Amino acid sequence: MKQLPVLIVIDVQDGFLDPAWGNSTNPKCEENIKSLLDLWRAKEAPIVLVRHDSVSPNSKLSPNSPGNALQSRVLGKHDLLISKSVNSAFYGTPDLHEWLKANDYRDVVICGITTNHCCETTARMAGNLGYEVTFVLDATRAYDMTDVNGKVISADEVMRMTGANLDVEFATVVDTKYVLERFA
Repeated sequence: MKQLPVLIVIDVQDGFLDPAWGNSTNPKCEENIKSLLDLWRAKEAPIVLVRHDSVSPNSKLSPNSPGNALQSRVLGKHDLLISKSVNSAFYGTPDLHEWLKANDYRDVVICGITTNHCCETTARMAGNLGYEVTFVLDATRAYDMTDVNGKVISADEVMRMTGANLDVEFATVVDTKYVLERFA
């Protein structure tokens, strides 16, 4: 059987559970991520956990904040933990690209929080670096945003737009059910 792709789980941290982030979408995000993690762990496939360590001391994701901790449902066996302070997991420590190359991994599956920031940025970079990228849209979470004119863009619309931005150009956008059935 072919090796499963590397599962990259981005920023599933306690700080994102804070209601101050605003209206969110996809309440099954973490449940879907846990389903992916359960499959990868059962198959002893490679897992990368990514944690956002904000440089802003007042951020809920600051290393000094309780919100910096990874959510308990993602804790468990993994092959690499990356600490980053920007949107892309490729600009963290240790170096994700170097680790993937050193282990001859070419396929990645991306999920996590938030859909349109760290997940989308990581997927775009992975695609540009030549990886085969699967983006599990329903295993991500977005929040409402406000555009430059002050109009609110719903979290659902933010997710839909990320899916449209990524599909074909940078990644294959799928749902959790598809991934679980494909790699079961």
